Amino acid sequence: MQLFVNDKNNVVTEAIDGLICGSGGKLSRLDGYPHIKVVVRSDWDKSKVALISGGGSGHEPAHAGFVGQGMLTAAVCGDVFASPSVDAVLAAILAVTGPQGCVLIVKNYTGDRLNFGLAAERARSIGLKVSMVVVDDDIALPNIPQPRGLAGTLFVHKIAGALAAEGASLETITAVAERIIGNVKTIGLSLDTCVVPGSEKIDRIPNDCAELGLGIHGEAGIEQIDYAGVNAAVAVMVQKLAKSVDQGDLVVLLNNLGGVSSLEMSIVANEIFRSQLGERMTHVIGPACLMTSLDMKGISITVCPINAEELQYLQAPVEPWAWPGCNAISSTAIIEMPDGLTPEPPVASAHDETRALIIGCCEVLIDSERELNTLDAFSGDGDTGSTLASAARALISKVDELPLADHTQLFRALGQELSQTMGGSSGVLLAIFFAAAGDASSSGSNIANSLLAGLKRMKEIGGARLGDRSMVDALEPGLEAFAKGSDPAMPSRAGADSTAEMASARVGRATYLSAEQLRGNKDPGAEAVAKLFEYLTK
Repeated sequence: MQLFVNDKNNVVTEAIDGLICGSGGKLSRLDGYPHIKVVVRSDWDKSKVALISGGGSGHEPAHAGFVGQGMLTAAVCGDVFASPSVDAVLAAILAVTGPQGCVLIVKNYTGDRLNFGLAAERARSIGLKVSMVVVDDDIALPNIPQPRGLAGTLFVHKIAGALAAEGASLETITAVAERIIGNVKTIGLSLDTCVVPGSEKIDRIPNDCAELGLGIHGEAGIEQIDYAGVNAAVAVMVQKLAKSVDQGDLVVLLNNLGGVSSLEMSIVANEIFRSQLGERMTHVIGPACLMTSLDMKGISITVCPINAEELQYLQAPVEPWAWPGCNAISSTAIIEMPDGLTPEPPVASAHDETRALIIGCCEVLIDSERELNTLDAFSGDGDTGSTLASAARALISKVDELPLADHTQLFRALGQELSQTMGGSSGVLLAIFFAAAGDASSSGSNIANSLLAGLKRMKEIGGARLGDRSMVDALEPGLEAFAKGSDPAMPSRAGADSTAEMASARVGRATYLSAEQLRGNKDPGAEAVAKLFEYLTK
């Protein structure tokens, strides 16, 4: 898999420099490349308790992305998934620690504990006040003696950072941090492994499985479970969290491990808010990339009981761009539709043959969903089949509410329904097609000529003509044959097949593609029309 990297040996230093250059002067680094990679606040004056965290890189924006007013004073960056050295940690301590001392916030991995711990001992030996807290929020293995540190670390960064900004003492910050660590719980789940720069990707998770209880270094989870959708996956995670967290209100942190789209993360959030712990969740952090594992296709859920004072600290404003805020969770807000948008419903009427015809056409589109999506993937965004199938399912559910015995009103009702249920340009064009057909029918045109009138209006507004590589290439010859009383399936099929040989397109997303990309692949809209005419002929 290709990555946006240059030399694998320079990925961390180049990433740090990119972060600093874009910080507006708020971040700096120690002059210790390549072995010492420490990001610090440019404005730090050592007048308050300093907060230092860090560990292996590959978890961005953690940890350097949380350096700034209200959070960390410095971040010590190791190589990808590797703890920083003792000297690097000591350099950070010496650079930012003043008379008030510093707190080291460490995740519970052996390398981090040892290197940060030894650096703390050396700093103390020269008279600096240093305390160290170790985050161990992973609940995947309930009886393990040393649980891993995961995204729960962010609760400590934020609350300790707010305390330090207020001028709290080293002892107070340490005590609060340890209380948070004792309460915060995290579990992760992934659908795929990550890609480490310079290494081959390990495909250990089957397509129909998810890995539960994994860490943030690409290591395997505790078990692989069947993946039956986000609802079931979240339910498993929440069930484990519910057994480990104390009673009371919860703040939940929704962490993207690096490779999950924003759309998916919002769906995950919705499932979490509806879960068995949802009623106890009062505030949410994220969903966002906070403590990642490079590009891992996974999520982690962190919950923590928070008192009123700690909630204020979570919601206090901070400078680091990576902190997404802590927002109250509320029910879905719904505003009534504006007047005039919802049309008058048609007067339903029964006609068994028309009903069967509509349902049959819809079933053709539903059965063709995958095939049409595959065709669209070559020339568009791969969703033509899903768009048509979704509209078809909606139409089946409303078929008994349609004026089936009056084709004039039926055309208009079909246009109205498609305008509401079918997305994309195809939905608009077909809505125009049926609305214009209804207008023509009301003026006395028969069905065939009404449909041709609908096609004419659709071409005028949409701009597509024969030969432009669109649904028109199958629709026009089919409708013309129908109007002449001949078989519409053959000319429609010929029109759809001809689009595979067209070297350019004048409408739609295919206009952005080259002749080499288009040849050999039929237009999905034209193919759908041809399938419908073939069904109608049968």
